[in-house]
Amino acid sequence: MTHAPTTGLPSSGSTPLLYGLDEVPPAPQALALGLQHVLTMFGATVAVPLLLGPAMGMSPAQTALLVSSVMICSGVATFLQVRFGTRLPIIQGVSFAFLGPFFAIIAATGGGAESMQYIAGAILGGALVEVFVGYSTLFGRLRRRLSPVVVGPVIALIGLALFQVGAPQAGQDWLLSGSVIVGAFLFSLVLAPRSRFFALFPILLAVLVGYGIALALGRVDFAAVAAAPWFRSPDSLLFPWGTPRFDLGFFLAILAGYLASAIESFGDYYAVASAAGAPEPTAQQVDRGIGAEGVACFLTGILGGFASTSYTENIGLVALTRVASRAVTYVAAALLILLGLVAKVGAAIATIPSAVVGGLYCTLFGLIAAIGLAFTARADLSSQRNQMIIGFSLFMGLSLPAYFRGVPSLGFAPVELTLEAAPWLANLAQTLGSTGMAVAAVTGLLLDNLIPGSDAERGLTLDQPSA
Repeated sequence: MTHAPTTGLPSSGSTPLLYGLDEVPPAPQALALGLQHVLTMFGATVAVPLLLGPAMGMSPAQTALLVSSVMICSGVATFLQVRFGTRLPIIQGVSFAFLGPFFAIIAATGGGAESMQYIAGAILGGALVEVFVGYSTLFGRLRRRLSPVVVGPVIALIGLALFQVGAPQAGQDWLLSGSVIVGAFLFSLVLAPRSRFFALFPILLAVLVGYGIALALGRVDFAAVAAAPWFRSPDSLLFPWGTPRFDLGFFLAILAGYLASAIESFGDYYAVASAAGAPEPTAQQVDRGIGAEGVACFLTGILGGFASTSYTENIGLVALTRVASRAVTYVAAALLILLGLVAKVGAAIATIPSAVVGGLYCTLFGLIAAIGLAFTARADLSSQRNQMIIGFSLFMGLSLPAYFRGVPSLGFAPVELTLEAAPWLANLAQTLGSTGMAVAAVTGLLLDNLIPGSDAERGLTLDQPSA
């Protein structure tokens, strides 16, 4: 049933939503809005298999199979999250938090299908842990300790920590990325107040502008489309790389990725709730969300993809378009599965130049950071206590990952010996220390709960849902 757009429900700011959570846009609009979600997350989703495929020495056909599996897994994970998880309009896709453990597994197993078998085994084992952490209510109980002083910097760093993939990727072709950036601002802030069409599809239109310029300049290569088959073979859907293999060290290493992913998703839940004009996520929602991500990751191990998590850039899209409809997210999930099954369609979307995607990153990631900073305003920002904790969490969330990337050892003999004796512990420290959201979460959680402060000062109000 189609509903009229919401006019009074508040979004992340004072501007009302065009479509609320339970509202259903007309079918053509829902299809275009769902496609806009897919285009927004497509570059990051495909980037991971395109990074890992060559590292495993895969052929073009194997890489295409890997991309197809990733798209199907993302669609399934999105449906599970929206239907059974948080029930918020949040797209699921491949998590970059797992790249470190995946590269370690590839290095230890030699690449090819064998590496994917060990990766699948590690994903399956870690997924069971995430399912337990979610549905046992363990993660939701942490909510009592998480004030805006903690959550705000985590949300902000979800956007800020991705600065390295913004301008560098956009800089591959500033003409294309610049047209996307200008288009996004023009359509969403200048033309949107005058036209509902521009209010609904600012990012899709910006991408089309950038892609049109690329076509006109001959910067789009369709060779991959011609080489791709039309449909995915049904017998390749389950365990496409063979029977999963299990290794304790790989399992322990991947747990770091799951932890970092869960912390990032926790911040994402707050961000998307704010963008969608919904109340703060309850402990039960958080538990269901993390549990649903665990179930989705388990299915990912079966379908031959990589572990999934909540996608930040699509939260920015919800905030920008002011469309929070679950129906639109279901459409996006269906399109993702379709893209995985119809290989030529996915190959065609993959022809979007990376500079166009870089322009999207520059536009949307900063918006996520702004949502996080706005969330901290629920606490008393005139308090020196809060200022120091927030500032330190933000700074360390940016600085500590740079330290872990640039320093091969921790420079302290007992620590180095411990890490050498337990490689999984080194992977754990490396993954957590190089993830800005995890650093900010741990830092803020410790300082905010150890340093005295009143509930009012910390932004813990009486009407906050109980855990």
